Amino acid sequence: MNNIKSQFSIKDLENLTGIKAHTIRIWEKRYNLLEPKRTDTNIRYYDLANFQKLLNVSYLNNNGYKISKITTIDEDKIPQLVREIASKNDTDSHAINALKLAMLNFDQALFYNTYESLLKEKSFRRIFYDVFIPMLTNMGLLWQTDTITPAHEHFITTLIRQKILVNTEKIQSKQVNDSKKTFVLYLPDNEIHELGLMFINYEIVSNGYHSIFLGPSVPLESLTDIQNYYDDITFVSYFTVKPEKENISAYLNTFNDVILTKNNSKFWILGRMLSHLDLDNLPKNTKAFSSIKELTEAL
Repeated sequence: MNNIKSQFSIKDLENLTGIKAHTIRIWEKRYNLLEPKRTDTNIRYYDLANFQKLLNVSYLNNNGYKISKITTIDEDKIPQLVREIASKNDTDSHAINALKLAMLNFDQALFYNTYESLLKEKSFRRIFYDVFIPMLTNMGLLWQTDTITPAHEHFITTLIRQKILVNTEKIQSKQVNDSKKTFVLYLPDNEIHELGLMFINYEIVSNGYHSIFLGPSVPLESLTDIQNYYDDITFVSYFTVKPEKENISAYLNTFNDVILTKNNSKFWILGRMLSHLDLDNLPKNTKAFSSIKELTEAL
């Protein structure tokens, strides 16, 4: 169990399962659902077994089982019941829970088994939208509240990145590209959160367009030469933490003046830093999107 997160506060459990701490305490007192332990300094905590049990109880509760009924089920039969229900209907929630466990335990095998199980019923695109995006959205909260460490985040995002790369390569290896439209995907200086941009790249090549993926932390001056090679370019970037909110408007204006020198060149942007922009007053050829799905629908 080295390097595995094995002690959880009640706030951690709330963040990981979505069950309010107040509800967890009620279940604990009324039904003896969990058995918290105490540190040497008498601080209450929950172990990994408690967390796993609560994930399964939460899943059953969300699928119509009353907590009073769940507590009468033999503890060793609960995971089996969860698997049976997941195989019949809502596999997504079960898969997200499994990925949380894989992340917390640095368990590659569980990640791969969960992914392969999903592939039996879903395309890679649907897995990304239905499972990976909700998982990543929730992971941001877990990281912000110190429920997980950067190591957990890097572990799971690296595995998801591998799946995006493999599926993108499958398309590109067979693609004969005659599209006159070119997409150039990049992240601005010091922006390294490339997962969303990588999936956009997958969607672009899936739609038969020519895509140039430049990756993270690209200075503006590195983009100028590309204009000399293609006539119809749409630049795409994802602003997660960069540019800073006080610099983002100036960045877009500079991009417009320096890069969008041809009338048919465009700049598509998305990411949480857009919340600091006046989206009604963007430069002429710049368009903002609220989500990956909205952007891909515009292809």
